[in-house]
Amino acid sequence: MNGLLGYCRQGFEPELAAELGERAAAAGIAGYPRASRDDGYVLFVTGDEADARALDRALPFRDLVFARQKLRLLAELRGIDPKDRLTPLLAALPEGLRVGDLWVEHPDSDAGKPLSGLARSFGNALRPALRKAGVLSAREDARLPRLHVCLLAGDHLLLALADPRDSSPWPLGIPRLKLLPDAPSRSALKLEEAFLALLGPEERERQLKPGMTAADLGAAPGGWTWVLTRHHLRVTSVDNGPLRQHVLDTGLVEHLRADGFHWKPAQPLDWMVCDMVEQPSRVAARMAQWFAEGWCRQAVFNLKLPMKKRWQETRLCLDLFAAQAGKPLTIRARQLYHDREEITVLAMPAG
Repeated sequence: MNGLLGYCRQGFEPELAAELGERAAAAGIAGYPRASRDDGYVLFVTGDEADARALDRALPFRDLVFARQKLRLLAELRGIDPKDRLTPLLAALPEGLRVGDLWVEHPDSDAGKPLSGLARSFGNALRPALRKAGVLSAREDARLPRLHVCLLAGDHLLLALADPRDSSPWPLGIPRLKLLPDAPSRSALKLEEAFLALLGPEERERQLKPGMTAADLGAAPGGWTWVLTRHHLRVTSVDNGPLRQHVLDTGLVEHLRADGFHWKPAQPLDWMVCDMVEQPSRVAARMAQWFAEGWCRQAVFNLKLPMKKRWQETRLCLDLFAAQAGKPLTIRARQLYHDREEITVLAMPAG
């Protein structure tokens, strides 16, 4: 089988399938998605290996919204003997394949989570077998592709490859973040993940410097403001509701009781963040105004999605934002692990 394998949030398989289908068509590559509700993954099947490689290049992981992980599919193995999974797996690998790491995974779904124990034990057995066969390097090597084995059942698995430079650096595409006791709300994890997933290490170092200025629109109870202060930014928190006292006690926060949809800063800021609950098109238009007016240089904001046609709404809102911002921007959007019925968008100056 040739094509792509993408992991996603359970229940959002139709959105990822629609996104892959539309983007493949735009790239001129024929194929079709295979997806079932609540599986936690989507296959996009192409005609041959050349098309799969071309599609892999045409769809960089960073540009995908609903994919937690993007992999190039090698094979699907069904009906394998649970007493000997190694033999058919090794036989299915392309001749001459050399990989720098191995991840044995399962979909993040109700059906997939019970396979976690099997994934660990099978990985422990597979790793030395791959090294003996000359497939897996003795030590992790990020210069080589990474082999993924996705267990769908005890007798059903997928084999796929990842380019470490064009894929999520976390198994299942899920960063392991811990909610600290002094976090004002669980929403803090969304902004922490956004900075990890949407900015590269050098970008974080360059664009999240102590002393930078920021606004947090719809800040109460202060989860996103708290994350910004942990990066030592000076924050204007805009919300008619209260903030947690220990957030104010940092000395880095000014709390303004105002409406985030109408307030504007007196001078340009380095960052604006926004997690307000409102129609996504209205949020996208307001965020675009911030860039058009020059009120901020960079932003992270969430778009709450409707129950139906979520990929179409996503595309429309991102296009609206890009058109109304009035300047060239780098825009990255992702449904993060800590998002629910929403996506998170990063916008910053192009280049």
